[in-house]
Amino acid sequence: MKPYILAILLALSFLPTTLSAANWLERDDINRFIDHMEEEHGLERQWLESVFSQVIRQDAVLEAIASPAEALPWHRYRPIFMTSERVQGGVAFWQEHEGIIRRASQEFSVDPEIIVAIIGVETYYGRHQGRHPVLDSLVTLGFDYPPRADFFRRELEQLFLLADEEALDIHKLRGSYAGAMGVGQFISSSYRYYAVDFSGSGQRNLFSDWEDAIGSVANYFKQHGWRAGDAVVVPAILPEDRHLEPPSGLERRPAAELREAGLIFSEGVSDDERVLPVRLEQENGEDWWVGLHNFRVITRYNHSPLYAMAVWELSRAIKREYREGSG
Repeated sequence: MKPYILAILLALSFLPTTLSAANWLERDDINRFIDHMEEEHGLERQWLESVFSQVIRQDAVLEAIASPAEALPWHRYRPIFMTSERVQGGVAFWQEHEGIIRRASQEFSVDPEIIVAIIGVETYYGRHQGRHPVLDSLVTLGFDYPPRADFFRRELEQLFLLADEEALDIHKLRGSYAGAMGVGQFISSSYRYYAVDFSGSGQRNLFSDWEDAIGSVANYFKQHGWRAGDAVVVPAILPEDRHLEPPSGLERRPAAELREAGLIFSEGVSDDERVLPVRLEQENGEDWWVGLHNFRVITRYNHSPLYAMAVWELSRAIKREYREGSG
């Protein structure tokens, strides 16, 4: 186990394992949050207190966030998503919702296979949308997970506003351990800012309205600058006598800088284009790729190069099988 994960788990072990309704409302940080929601957004204090009075601390969520799948090496991460079942499931999903996907692709200028692959990676085409109470997860992470408390408190704030705007029962919402919801697994802020009423029903329903769910994924990519038809990544080679340390995050560099460091990749990528070097750990050795603009857009959905590679590879496999089936 990595030292930082062990440290987090040890710190969490000193927190109370359960919190009753009264415990939450006795906490100063909770009451400051309620004050903020009342003063800043005009939400009724009585309702807010009633909501918190029913929240149950989620220990399973704290355990899950300490060991995300994206921490795996590529040779263990890839098989989670690149299966024949998931590829064929993507083809079937595309065929079933062909009209909606075509309309979303055309209206938002996003390649259809990317829309399908995102939904395939996120929820296995809507089948697995998550079982965790979103409210309880965000309260737990926002107030009892110090490493990312600020982020999750902001998402909790967005959840209250979302429930108010969309007339959602905040207690019934289910999602991932990190609070992502619906077919496309939108966090609260993304739901508010990027979800669209693609069906024209008067409500943005990402849980069971396929038009809204598909259109919202496409809109998310449009709003983050997706360039339809453009490449996502290109393969690269790093000679054995050269060493290149990939960025710890998603910092992009001019292509010329990577070439000077010895990385060899397509001359079609201009020297001044900012790109992301991606190193994929295989069981024996490593592979190198260079992520382009559209690769960065995928990482706006999930801030992991492994995630972006999985989406891209799955999208290509689905597109190939879909064309063969339609041909």
